[in-house]
Amino acid sequence: MKKVILIIGIFLPLSVFAQEAKEIVTKAENLLKGEKTSYSEMSMQIVRPKYTRTLEFKSWAETYGNSMTLITAPAKEKGQSFMKMGNNMWSWNPTIQRLIKMPPSMMSQGWMGSDFTNDDVLKESSLVRDFTHKIVGNEIVSGEQCYKIELMAIENADVVWDKVLIWISKNDYFEMKMEFYDEDGELVKTHTSDDIKTFDDRKLPSVMTIIPADQPQNKTIVTIKNIKFNVAINGNFFSQQNMKVVK
Repeated sequence: MKKVILIIGIFLPLSVFAQEAKEIVTKAENLLKGEKTSYSEMSMQIVRPKYTRTLEFKSWAETYGNSMTLITAPAKEKGQSFMKMGNNMWSWNPTIQRLIKMPPSMMSQGWMGSDFTNDDVLKESSLVRDFTHKIVGNEIVSGEQCYKIELMAIENADVVWDKVLIWISKNDYFEMKMEFYDEDGELVKTHTSDDIKTFDDRKLPSVMTIIPADQPQNKTIVTIKNIKFNVAINGNFFSQQNMKVVK
């Protein structure tokens, strides 16, 4: 009987810690994405050694479901839209009147020439659903006491990243920092968050900076201008036809 108790004592903490890690990631994701849906307005500054350009866009999303993003500025890109519905993804370019189905291989590519990937925008993968979770430490990031959690891709999951390290604040469940690794274990990019503001019914970091590991002189800065959570989204909203007329 003592041996049985000892075995349970060895393995139970591992499962408990894994569940706790998953719950922390879930709370952080729901805080950022909304428990059911979200609508956001953002700007994105793409910084390169020889130039800087800015985009503005709107996004509608169902948490762990469909999503649509519309570029609203500048005029040259205005009206372009991107949609994920189920396992399918499309882009619409009004200038050439062309609807393109995006293959999964495009998810790791930079969106609109930025360090923000198509997967970041269309939210194809889920940090909750597609990864295992383990607390690997505690660290301070930008003055916030954080859980350091390791996420490993589940076998056969349709994801861009093999491993993600995420630092989530203990008090408010803010995603303060994220590191994304490829299948060879190489760091690809880092996200950092700051400038806490109140949006709708919650506080969130309002600025995210993305820096590619192989080109540290480059960066993309995404700023939340407005965001609302658990908003009503019409059942017919996510459609190819709406991609062409959404405003």
